[in-house]
Amino acid sequence: MERQDDGDEPVGSLNHHDSAEEPGSPPLPRKLSGNLQQEDPAIMRRNDNYLPVPGEEKNLDADFNAKARSSESIPMKNLYGDDVSPLYPRLGPYLSDGRRRVDYVLAYHIQKPSSVRRRSSRFADNSFIRRLRRSLSMRGSQAPLQPKEDPEIAAQEQRTDYHEDDKRFRREEFEENLLETGLELEKDEGSKIPGIGFLKIHAPWNILCREAEFMKLKMPTKKVYDVKQGSNLVEKIRLFIHKVTAPLHPKVDANRPQSVKSLSHPFSREKQHLFDLSDRDKFFDSKTRSSIVYEVLKRTRCTRAKYSMGITSLLANGVYMSAYPLHDGDIEGVNAEPNDRKLLYEEWASYSVFYKYQPIGLIRKYFGEKIGLYFAWLGVYTQMLIPAAIVGVIVFLYGCATVDDNIPSMEICDPRNNITMCPLCDRACSYWKLMTACGTARASHLFDNPATVFFSIFMALWAVLFMEHWKRRQMRLNYIWDLTGFGEEEEDHNRAEYEFQVMQKTMRLEHSTPKGEKVKLTCTDRLPAYLTTVVTMCFMIAVTFAIVFGVILYRISIKAALHISNYPAARSNIRATVKTTAAIINLIIIIILDEIYAAIARWLTTLEVPKTDKSFEERLIFKTFILKFVNAFTPIVYLAFFRGRLVGRPGNYLYVVGSYRMEECAHAGCLMELCIQLCITMLGKQLIQNNLFEIGIPKLKKLLRRRKSEMDTKQEEELNKTLQRHEKDHFLGPFVGLSPEYMEMIIQFGMVTLFVASFPLAPLFALLNNIIEIRLDAKKFVMELRRPIAAKAKDIGIWYNLLRGLSKVAVIVNAFVISFTSDFIPRLVYQYMYSPDGTMHGFINHTLSYFNVSDFQPGTEPLQPMHLGYHVEICRYKDYREPPWSSTPYELSKEFWAILAARLAFVIVFQNVVMLMSDFVDWLIPDIPKDISLQIHKEKILMVELFMKEEQGKRLAARDNHNQDNFTSPSSADQSPPQPRSRPVSHANCY
Repeated sequence: MERQDDGDEPVGSLNHHDSAEEPGSPPLPRKLSGNLQQEDPAIMRRNDNYLPVPGEEKNLDADFNAKARSSESIPMKNLYGDDVSPLYPRLGPYLSDGRRRVDYVLAYHIQKPSSVRRRSSRFADNSFIRRLRRSLSMRGSQAPLQPKEDPEIAAQEQRTDYHEDDKRFRREEFEENLLETGLELEKDEGSKIPGIGFLKIHAPWNILCREAEFMKLKMPTKKVYDVKQGSNLVEKIRLFIHKVTAPLHPKVDANRPQSVKSLSHPFSREKQHLFDLSDRDKFFDSKTRSSIVYEVLKRTRCTRAKYSMGITSLLANGVYMSAYPLHDGDIEGVNAEPNDRKLLYEEWASYSVFYKYQPIGLIRKYFGEKIGLYFAWLGVYTQMLIPAAIVGVIVFLYGCATVDDNIPSMEICDPRNNITMCPLCDRACSYWKLMTACGTARASHLFDNPATVFFSIFMALWAVLFMEHWKRRQMRLNYIWDLTGFGEEEEDHNRAEYEFQVMQKTMRLEHSTPKGEKVKLTCTDRLPAYLTTVVTMCFMIAVTFAIVFGVILYRISIKAALHISNYPAARSNIRATVKTTAAIINLIIIIILDEIYAAIARWLTTLEVPKTDKSFEERLIFKTFILKFVNAFTPIVYLAFFRGRLVGRPGNYLYVVGSYRMEECAHAGCLMELCIQLCITMLGKQLIQNNLFEIGIPKLKKLLRRRKSEMDTKQEEELNKTLQRHEKDHFLGPFVGLSPEYMEMIIQFGMVTLFVASFPLAPLFALLNNIIEIRLDAKKFVMELRRPIAAKAKDIGIWYNLLRGLSKVAVIVNAFVISFTSDFIPRLVYQYMYSPDGTMHGFINHTLSYFNVSDFQPGTEPLQPMHLGYHVEICRYKDYREPPWSSTPYELSKEFWAILAARLAFVIVFQNVVMLMSDFVDWLIPDIPKDISLQIHKEKILMVELFMKEEQGKRLAARDNHNQDNFTSPSSADQSPPQPRSRPVSHANCY
């Protein structure tokens, strides 16, 4: 029979007969020896649950009481046969009995057995306790090591001062406290990984129920209802689309009906009859079990020392090496049983299924809602890139098709014009012919054509549609995953670092603080950290600007060096060489600084001591985003808006750092150079930083580990077959969060939207990268990382605000790129104001000003003025200035002011029109799909009906019981005296 009083058991007690009868628990021995039955109940409880793996050597981490050690063998006889083999052999993440599931694992260092180190009992050896207390008291005046964020990685890197005895003492206290909470523990110190012990944790049924009620976990009830996707026409269209796209759907959840959904309700032990508990092993899945155990671990503290330590502090200080839930099973091999991990590998983490949709439901089931939302968002983003990539390719092909009809580029390439241009640098550079820029002019037309304006407007609307589509998809997932209403009563635990700082402040203010007043960190306490953050961030941004300025000086100097070079190959294509090498240098610097800035942002966030993990994550994301955004886009912003603007004119150039003359744009504008920089930065970051690092670094670590172990591939495979699940997972990398994954995509989104006017192929490259990125991330999560803690989330958090901000900024940036970087506005102004026949003929001559070479400043004229074979008196340069024979020579002409006014007017009109269209689309599309809002309303009605029926059933049952109590048989009436009926009658009348 199902126990209804599980919830009435007090916290800290553990009934072993109940746990033995529950599904997934081993039978415990009923008959014990007389001595054992007289043992202390606490020791019996501890021994029955604290089962060491057979064959391991006893050391200081075991129970030190000899009597207790002898009692441990009695439960073990029931679990193991004479040949020391389990009576319940079972593959997968289970305890040594083969029945109880391992819900969580803590790994720790153990000292290797030594003849010098004697074995002693913790309770019998009083000198050990005295030494330990003395060491603790001596340490009381010293500040303990401050735990780092991301404790699993910190535990591997940080070398702590704690003595092994100190660590073991804290472990034992922590494990005793875990036993008090009702968890069942098993140690494994005889593993095949030398020097490492494992503590395996199992949560019995009553603990799962208790914690699920505390955490208010929504669980499916027995009540199911039909899910309708809208009207009959909408339903038919949906079914038709589903049938057409059937080959694109992964082969998961094939037997699950899509038209039926269970009604979910927060779990309650008093209302267990509402839930389907026919299979208790599957009611709480592995993801939920591990998250429940993690909540217990976070609440459990070590309090015997001067300061309280939780699991985060224990990990950071090296008391435990790592803490992680286990994967469901193996992926490959003959013995690999069917499990969700294997299914994810076959239907999601394989490159052969790149064309299929992602199994978002299975990802959420295995990894949790937070990771499920990330991959759902990445899938929506990748799908939305398909139309953007198609339109971008069409715009590019339009430029290719019309390049031969482009009059300005034809005029540049026409040798009959014979236009002599002024030198591009002082002394070393000579005069040059405009027709030598023919190739650059033709290439610029591919990206600088009338279709670019249309594409910029399209991408601005695309960004709004993408955001709206994601909001609707997010609401649909919230409904399917039962996340509606989540977050209202969500509790976030304080971080270990925050509690440690509060403890230190409490000790300082011990005598000055009134009793009962809660101590917390204020802005005054954090002021030094805030000032450090502001100063460091400004310094890092200044470093970025300085590096970009250094690359500018490189371009200027290398251009002059190539001009005076004696090698014809070096002088043949100077512009392309300088552009490409500078872009590659920028890319290398961006990749290096990205890693440095990520570490600096984490350090600054740790200094601020945020209170909760959520606050820590948001502050870290904000700092990292600012630094990486500035790092990635500063060279691009310079090329788009500053290069060629701060040059001066022949005879009066602007110089920096002594004799370095600021660089000019090519005659066709800086758009081509901007395109090259964007292309190399985007492709380089995606190929090197995102993909090559993610593939290469794990393989390199694996190769180094194999070399250290001095085993070949076959020996490693044989060892891997004999390792247990918790040992295999120990070799996997720790999960460091989703921030790096999101950051890659946010920077890519900026590349796609901010400067799309100069690079219409950006969506195509992003699409190709994301198709690989999805499978690469999937493989990393399934095969190379430990299983992360399943975290609930109803949205993507601060990342949505960053995306929305970027989409707004993109409109303004593209307006300025079209207006000031490209020649779109000057062409329009010339065609409608200055062209004699309304065409573009004569546009190139209109954009060039005249300069008399006799007006060069001394020492700046070319060294080889006869380079072209004739004497040059007048040269041309790109600008709108008065000619030397004018009354105001070299002053800005009226054409310059007319074009500037047109450019500013275009920015204002473009920005307001596109923003208005975006807001209209935002208003037109509702955030919540209509069918989902109806289903949510239907769920509320059904829930009310369910509780009304339950209440009515309780009343009827109470009335029936009352009537049975009032009814007395004649025989019983003769044998017993009549009882007063006033009370029961009054109770009956109440019903």
